[in-house]
Amino acid sequence: MTHPRPTAVDRLRQVTVTLAEIFCVVGTLVGVGVLGDSVATSSGGALAADATLLAPAGPAFAIWTPIYVGLAAYTVWQWRPAQATAPRQRRIGWLAAVSMVLNAIWLLVTQAGWLWVSVLVIGVLLATLVGIVAVLHTTPPTRADSWVEPILTDGTFGGYLGWVTVATCANVTAALVDAGVRPGGRTAALAAVLVLLAAAGAGTALAHRLGGRLAVGAALVWGLLWIAAGRTADQPRSVVTAVTAVLAALVVGASTLAARRERLRRTPVTPAPDAARPESARRP
Repeated sequence: MTHPRPTAVDRLRQVTVTLAEIFCVVGTLVGVGVLGDSVATSSGGALAADATLLAPAGPAFAIWTPIYVGLAAYTVWQWRPAQATAPRQRRIGWLAAVSMVLNAIWLLVTQAGWLWVSVLVIGVLLATLVGIVAVLHTTPPTRADSWVEPILTDGTFGGYLGWVTVATCANVTAALVDAGVRPGGRTAALAAVLVLLAAAGAGTALAHRLGGRLAVGAALVWGLLWIAAGRTADQPRSVVTAVTAVLAALVVGASTLAARRERLRRTPVTPAPDAARPESARRP
């Protein structure tokens, strides 16, 4: 199959995505402690699993493995001849590169202890990922890539968005606590409950805006449940926070499934070529 000839802009986009991925890998090596302190120990431990009521338990961060593998696979995938000029890649490629660069920058600024700068960076990253997944939602993959594309692109960036939504809540909370905002007892629990309700609202809004993307919902539910696990197994313990996190996860999961079901119901089913032909015109 012949494909349209890539333009100079297409090639520049592909190279930019690749360089951004390399930068992201370097930032990751810093974040996991290979080239610097780990995220848990950087910024004076403000981002550790036991630093705040909204910090997910340690195992939650295993979600970064499929996200990073997905980003690497996407970088290779976008070099395929068919993807060089694909409408989806032309629309999300630059944003994908931005998300990778922001990911690395976030890790670097937390190494420097600049927590409020990290809040700004993760906020921009969140907005970038919303933009990417919104484009994916409105631009279907080509028929030839019908099963690979959703896994490498929709799955990767959907999971990325869902996790960063939870991470943003944890990041803002960590910055506030590090700045000296340390309410105690019921006040702290109430603040955590309000943030979790906001996270549930954000997850519900994303579900309806993006047609119930499973990867987004699953990553959000994952993060919320690990917040609940952290508040029952680690310090600081808070039953109220744990219960609210579980309820928030249930709300996000139900909203995602409901929105997906509604999207599939409204999606017209294209009849097979033979079924669309008049009875008299079909082969015997």
